[in-house]
Amino acid sequence: MKVLTVSGYKSFELGIFKNDDQAVTYIKKAIEKILKNYLEDGLEWVMISGQMGVELWTAEVVFDLQLDYPNLKLAILTPFLNQDSKWNKTNKEFYEFIVSQADYVDSITKREYDSPLQFRQKNEFLITKSDGLLLVYDEEKQGSPKFLLDSAKRKQENTDFLIELITFQDLQDVVEEENIKNSESW
Repeated sequence: MKVLTVSGYKSFELGIFKNDDQAVTYIKKAIEKILKNYLEDGLEWVMISGQMGVELWTAEVVFDLQLDYPNLKLAILTPFLNQDSKWNKTNKEFYEFIVSQADYVDSITKREYDSPLQFRQKNEFLITKSDGLLLVYDEEKQGSPKFLLDSAKRKQENTDFLIELITFQDLQDVVEEENIKNSESW
């Protein structure tokens, strides 16, 4: 696998309103662990659409991994121009920092938001252009990632497209592993 789309819940869907929330640390550790496995097998690009939450946290993970894996690249393909136009100042600044560090940035539709169809086009484009999907998503708790997952499942019907989910149980396992590590270091 050379190109992996990574997505998941938006921060508000997880009840997370600050990027320094402890839960973000665990989500990023879960993503990092999986990305490292793919890097060992030749992963070259991580693609996101730049939405708040899992996608921007993934970008931070990629930036950290680039220190040890300098050939790893980050692509941000937004569904439309000026996706952050209605975001608050803090979120805009975070987004602009991520965009400034990405290896490739473009918009799938070359216009500002005008239709929900642009989100469907984004999902189809990301799935078409990648070899797999890593999704922080639990099918027990529906949310916006469902539509991207549905698109990936359609592709998987005819190809060997990889879909890997990080569920709430997976995140709980990361929390427990980290707690054990931290207690051992005392």
